[in-house]
Order: sequence, then structure tokens, then C-alpha cells
Amino acid sequence: MTKNKYLSLAIIILITFSASFIGGYVTTSFKEPWYSEIILPSFNPPSWVFAPVWTALYIMMSIAIWRVWIKLSDKKTLAIYFYHLFFNATWSVIFFGFHLIELALFNLIIILFFIIKLMRIYFKKERFSFYLMVPYLLWSSYAFVLNLTIAILN
Repeated sequence: MTKNKYLSLAIIILITFSASFIGGYVTTSFKEPWYSEIILPSFNPPSWVFAPVWTALYIMMSIAIWRVWIKLSDKKTLAIYFYHLFFNATWSVIFFGFHLIELALFNLIIILFFIIKLMRIYFKKERFSFYLMVPYLLWSSYAFVLNLTIAILN
């Protein structure tokens, strides 16, 4: 059983980080020169901040869903998590790949909806998983404000 628990964690981490790899590839391939030419708000973080922040968030997200999975084998919550990952991965494609700032903003609304939905489930079923998602909710809310401001400025 222990072996299967850790195998499921490895699989969840691998799937979760695949969203990161998709986003990272699109960002590095299509970000410039477009991103340097748009107007950015004063509170836009430096580029080096994103990799460590997202790495920590993806690890916490993975552990959160894994804890729910090993405790309850909850396929419905796992499906919600994977739907959420789809929208997480597509944000970079929409924003950096297609340069569609407003559509990326709408995508962020969907991501925030899924984060809140997952947190509500976690709060009832696995409280520690709920707390692991708080930084992700805060960062995504900040990303929403940042994306909204970029949409207004451009």
C-alpha cells in the first residue's frame, strides 16, 4: 500500500508539472518581443520570480490533491483537479502564445473558480489540503489583478 501511495504521488506530480512544462515552453517561445513592447504595471514582478513561485505552488497543489486521493480515493475531486490543470496550462498559451490578454483574464476567472471549488472540497474532506491551496489562491488572485491591469493598460 505504501508503495502505491508514493507511486500515486509521483504520477500526480508528473501530471501537475506537465502543465508547467506546457506553459513554460509557450512562454519562452512566444513571450518576446511582444511582452517587452506592452505596457506593464509598476507591480509586475521580475521574470526570475515566476519559476520558484510556480514550482512551490505546483508541489503544494500536488500534495493537496494526493492527500485527498490517498484518504478518500475521490475520483470526482481528482477529475476537478485535472480540469483545473487544463485551464492552468492554457493560460500561458492564451496570454503568451496568442497574446490575447482579455481571453487570458477570462481563463483566470475559470482557474479561480476551480481553485475555490477545490478548496471548498478540501476544507470538508482534508483540511491540510485546504491550507496547502491558500498560497495558490493568493498568487492566482494577484495574477488576476496583474492580468486585468495589463488588459486596461493595453
